[in-house]
Formats: sequence, C-alpha cells, structure tokens
Amino acid sequence: MQNIAADSASHHTFVPAGQGPWRNFLPGIQRKVLQEQAGVMSYLLKFAPGAVLPAHRHPVDEECVVLEGTLRIGDHLLPPGSFHAVRKDVLDCDSSSDEGCVIYLRGASPRSEQLV
Repeated sequence: MQNIAADSASHHTFVPAGQGPWRNFLPGIQRKVLQEQAGVMSYLLKFAPGAVLPAHRHPVDEECVVLEGTLRIGDHLLPPGSFHAVRKDVLDCDSSSDEGCVIYLRGASPRSEQLV
C-alpha cells in the first residue's frame, strides 16, 4: 500500500494559495504559473482595476474560471464562478476588469506573438 501511495504522490502538483510568485505579465496584469507541461499551462491572472488584456488568438483550446471580481470579455460580464471557453485559432476579444479580478486559465503558454 505504501508503494502505491508513494507512486501516486509523484503524479500530483500542489500549489498552496500563498505560495508561488506573481510576475508582471502586461501593464496592470500579473501571472502566477501553477503548472506547465508540453506547452499547456495552468495559471492565474490578476487584473488591477482598469487593466486590459488585448485581443489575442489561442493556439490551443483555453478554459477560464473567474475566481474573484468581475471580468469583461467583449460585451460579456463574468462574475465569480463564471466559466468561459474559447477554441483553438479563435480570436478572443479584449478582456478587462473595472474593479480588478483574479481568473484561472488552462491553455497555451501565453506569448506576445498571440496578441493582436
């Protein structure tokens, strides 16, 4: 039983809420990487009030969950708990937050060449 538990533990990633660095990503937006594997990243973005993530394309499908605050994507307002998915190669509108927000994303590792 110990061998099974030890083997299983090597396949889990844990990032407690207060750990891991927030790094500047774009003006007014910070990123905290939770995990990255084979070009797919799980990460958090923290928007300062008024911050804008410009329109961009996704090289793979991306999923987003709003954790805190309200995120605006185009004409859609997403309060905490809201989910948004965008498919590969689709142009995603500007994303912004009037009050600031924290979102969880899983998708391609963001790169500047994806911005429009």
